[in-house]
Order: sequence, then structure tokens, then C-alpha cells
Amino acid sequence: MGRVSRRRRRKRVRALQLALLGLIAFVFLWGASVTVLYFYAKTTGPPSIAVTQSTLLFDGDDQLIGERSSGEKRYWKPLDDISPLAVKAVIAVEDRKFYDHKGFDFKRIAGALAADIKAMAKVQGASTISQQYARNLYLTHDKTWARKLNEALYTIRLEWNYEKEDILEGYLNTIYYGHGRYGIEAASQYYFGVSSEDLTLAQAAMLAGIPKSPSGYSPVDYFDQAKKRQELVLGEMVENGDITAEEAEAAIDEKLQVTASPPSEFLGAAPYFQEAVWKEIESIDLEPYYLKYGGLKIYTTLDTELQTIADEVVKENMPADTALEVAFAAMDPESGEVRAMIGGRDFVETPFNRVTQALRQPGSTIKPILYTAALKNGFTPATTMRSEPTTFIYDEGRSEYAPQNFNQKYANDAITLAQAIAISDNIYAVKAHEFLGSNALKGQAKQFGFSTPVDEVPSAALGTSEAVPLELFGAYSAFANGGKRVKPVLIRKIEAPDGEVIYQAKTKTKRIMDEQEAFVMTHMLTGTFDPALNDYSTVTGITLLDEKTREYAAKSGTTNTDQWMVGFSPSLTAGVWTGYDDARMLTLTEDKQAAKWIWLRFMERAHASQPEEFFVPPPGVIAVQMDPHTGLLSGESCGKRTAYFTEETVPLEDCDGNAAPPPGEPVSGHTEDENWFEKWFLE
Repeated sequence: MGRVSRRRRRKRVRALQLALLGLIAFVFLWGASVTVLYFYAKTTGPPSIAVTQSTLLFDGDDQLIGERSSGEKRYWKPLDDISPLAVKAVIAVEDRKFYDHKGFDFKRIAGALAADIKAMAKVQGASTISQQYARNLYLTHDKTWARKLNEALYTIRLEWNYEKEDILEGYLNTIYYGHGRYGIEAASQYYFGVSSEDLTLAQAAMLAGIPKSPSGYSPVDYFDQAKKRQELVLGEMVENGDITAEEAEAAIDEKLQVTASPPSEFLGAAPYFQEAVWKEIESIDLEPYYLKYGGLKIYTTLDTELQTIADEVVKENMPADTALEVAFAAMDPESGEVRAMIGGRDFVETPFNRVTQALRQPGSTIKPILYTAALKNGFTPATTMRSEPTTFIYDEGRSEYAPQNFNQKYANDAITLAQAIAISDNIYAVKAHEFLGSNALKGQAKQFGFSTPVDEVPSAALGTSEAVPLELFGAYSAFANGGKRVKPVLIRKIEAPDGEVIYQAKTKTKRIMDEQEAFVMTHMLTGTFDPALNDYSTVTGITLLDEKTREYAAKSGTTNTDQWMVGFSPSLTAGVWTGYDDARMLTLTEDKQAAKWIWLRFMERAHASQPEEFFVPPPGVIAVQMDPHTGLLSGESCGKRTAYFTEETVPLEDCDGNAAPPPGEPVSGHTEDENWFEKWFLE
């Protein structure tokens, strides 16, 4: 007996020793493993948690109008701005012990393994939120051992380098909810039309159930299955102590309205404007990170009310059953901020933006820019030249040019600059161009912001050199704002995902004429609508008078292939082009009238709720009553129209008793042949 007892004691001691050694080895190995994993996690550093996000566009009132994503619609939402109910619902159904483990729930893993063995199939998952987040960020969803090992390593790096709140926030913003929506904010807006911070318990529970099977639990396609999954989530929340049974029942009974719609009624508005914004972003010096991952908030200059008016007016006034195209833009003349833009009749059919990308002949809309150079060189509204058929010799006598007036109408007499603008006399324009020198218009156009060169030929005075429509429209803002060139602006500011302003637009202005000259030109452009300037021809805006209720300054322009109307009120500049993309001839009457009616009807509706505005002359400008046909001061025997002059250029004679008007003052130092001057000015 004694020997047996001693033998048994020795065996027990040996067993205890082995167990102790095993425990020591296990602790050592565990500690070594933990140390190795800790060393691995720290030496490899925190993995990047950057994900692509949708970049959002907002209008001038900070309302969402559009977005762009790389195929994943995602709007990053800070954890503190997500409904606590939604957070609790996700934790309850996905990972109850999220705050207690370091990435792996071993008890849950063991339970899932036992369930799988019993069922002889994969029936229960055990991935924690951290594991799912790692998988979403870095891995595919295949079931290979290599993927599982990488998932574990990424999970360790996440857990040991980031706070739990960071991991939870990342998970909620990256998980897939179906229908192309990634993250809880995109999902809540899509399914329920609300932000994730405003989710009710019923909505939160239904969303929390979707990631298990985004297609199978979609409340859009399979509402009944989604409803059953919601009830399961609510049950888990009750068991977890997050809500009461009564609250769960109330949530189950709540009638949910699934919207399955974008988060804004204006989403997709102004497609040509939006496309122009995306192109402008490419020219802004932004960090490559933002261009790769998105998440920006871009605050644009679009006025959705004016855009709606423009859309309606273009649709109403463009002739049907024709390929005639349109370009339209409206902007603030002081800041250059573009308020509305239409680059064509159908963006889906043709995204080519005729406002920013087309090159078209501006026709007579170039004349105010030419005449700005004339004002700077001694011309006044009273300066006269003869309107008569004229052949111009240029290129050192090798070439001839014989322009014609509309309908072959000529005064065959002297006419004033004010009248020449109103009736768009071509002879006067070419004579002024040749008198100033063929490079004067070229230089003036560059001053006004044209990126395309103007040819140094006589026909350039009639707008034969192509221009970008937006640059032409913007040029007229210089008249409205008192002589400053402003660059068209589409973007007010850009915010990074964290709210930091990384770009702020600055209004860039350059004075290109003094405000007295700008006002004199502005007032002459109001003559487009003044029948008092009719003589041998009619003012170009006369057909619009029945609908015109306000003071506008504008100029029309027509070529064989292009129709224009560009003008402004004191607070709004707008321009319209119509024509065919293939530059075919404009032959139909309605083809040649659409631009004018679009322009006027837009301006009328745009100003309908605004008090009437007037062009106010600056100091140094004097109003007189002038005979619009002779340029002399009005008397009893001649016509009368208000005209504005700078103090030093006011006419000093009236028309009573004078046989002929004096010529306009020539440019100081002009060297052209004197007989040429007498022929054009005095005959």
C-alpha cells in the first residue's frame, strides 16, 4: 500500500509539474504572441482608413443640387452626429461586446463554430465590427484562409492604433446598405429621406438589419423581409437593455415610408452648370488626396430660382422639331458669379457645353467692345459717319471688303454713333474699326477677357472672329458694373470632409474703362429698344417692346449661322446664343427670333419680384437732349432724345439754323490720309 501511495503521489506531482510547465509555456507563448502582435501593430503603424466619399454640390443658398462619386455613394458623418438609436441598433445586432474586446469575440467564435459543426454548414457568423470594418477597408469578401489571416492582422492594427469610437464611426460610414449606398448617412437619406441624425427607432432598426444581406433585406425590394429583420434587431436591443419592450412594440407598429429617392428635390439640377463646375475644379490647386477620395462640399454660385426660369423660358421659346441649339448664361455683373447656365437643349443627348466650350462668331454683339475703344479715342454718342455702300481696301491694297446692312438699308447720309448702335449699322462699325486701326478691337477684346484672338481685318468689326459665349456674356458685365472686367465665377468655396475651407473664391476685377465711359456706352445700349432712334432702319429690339417693362441695355447680333442677344440690367447680365452645331445657315424666321425672346422673357421673369432699377449716371457725366440723327443739341426743328456725354464732350450747337452737323473729333495724332477722313466723315 505504501509503495502504491508513494507512486501515486509522484505521478500527481509530475502531472502538476507538467501542468505548471505547460501553463508557464502557454503564458509565455501567449505573452510572446501578444508582444509580437503588439510589436507588429505598432511597427506597421495605423492602417489608412481613408475611403472614397461622394463630393456634394450646393447652390447659392447652400442647398444640395448634385453629387459625384466613384461608384460608392457615401457621405461621411461624425459619430456624434449619428442618431444614438442607430448606433445602439448596430451594436446590438452586430457586436454586443464591441467595447469589451480587442477585435475578436472568442466566446462568440466558439459558439458560432459549434453551431456550424452541429448543422454541418455555415449558419452563424462571428465577425466583430472591427473585423467587418477591416474587411470593408482592405479586403474582398471571399472565404479563403489567406483573406481571413489578413483580416485578423488588419483588425489587430485597427484595434491597437485607433480608439473604439474611431472604429465604430468608420464602420458606420463604410458598411454597404444596398442600392449603391455606402454608409449610414447615404442609406438613411436614400431609404427614408432624412439625415442619419434624425432617424427614428423604427427607421434605425430597419437600417441596422440591412447589411446582413443588402439585397435580401432591402426595404425597397423586399419590405416584408426587411420588416422581419427589423423586429429581430429591436428584440436584440431589448435584450441588450437599450430600449424597453414597449418602445420596441411602438417601433414595430410605426408605419414606415420608404422614399428610395435622392436627398434633394434639386438633385441633378442644371447639369451643364454642374459639369462646368467639375471642370473648374480640375484647374484649382487641390491636394491629390481630395481628388482621389472626394468627400468635398462644393458651394457654387447657382441660383436655382433663376435656373428654373431659364429652363422654362428656353423650353418655351426654342422651336420644336429642329436641331437648333442654345447657349444661355446669367451672372452677377459685380462679382461675376454665374447664376444660371444652359449649355444645350438636352444634356443626356449631348453634354457638350456650348456656353463654355463652343467657339462661335459673335456678330454685332462685338460692336460695343469696338465702340469702347472708339470712346477712349474721342468718339461720343454724337460722332457722325456716313452710312452708305462702301468697299474697304486692306492688306496693302491686295484685298477688298464690301459689308452690307440688314435688308440693304443705308442712310446715305451721316448718322450718329448712338443711332449706329441702336440700328446696328454695319458700315459705321467697319469705318470706326478702320479709323481706329485694325489692332484696336483686338486689344480691346483682350482687355474685356476674350481668350480667342480677333483677326486684324475689316470684317472683325462685324464679329467674324470666333469667341467663347461665356466670355462674350461676361464682357457686358463691365458696362453694367462701371468699367471693371470680372472673371465668371462658378464656385464660392470648397470644404474638406472635416469642414475646413480649402478654397475660397476671390472676385478678381480689373478696370478696363472709366465709369463715365461705361455709363455712356450703357445708355447707348438702351437705344436698342428706343423707337426714337428709328430712321432709315429700325432699332433691333423693337419687336420686344410690347413685353418689355423695365430699363435694359442690350445688343443683338446675327450672322448667317448665329443669333445672339446679350445685355443687362443694373443687377443682372444675361446672354443667349442660338444656332446649329454644324454651322448650317439660319433660314427660318423663328430660328432668328428665338434668342431675343429667350433673353427678354428671362429678364422679365427674373426681375418680376424685384423693384424697378435704373442706370444711374456717375459724376462727370452730363445729360442733354440731343437730336439722335444729327448729333446736335435738340431744337424746335429736330428730334429729341436724352443722351449722355462726359463734361468735355458735350455738343455746343443745336440743330436750328445749322446746315450740317460738325464731324466727330478724330483721334489725336491720327495719320490716315486726310482725303479718306473727309470722305467718311464730311461727305
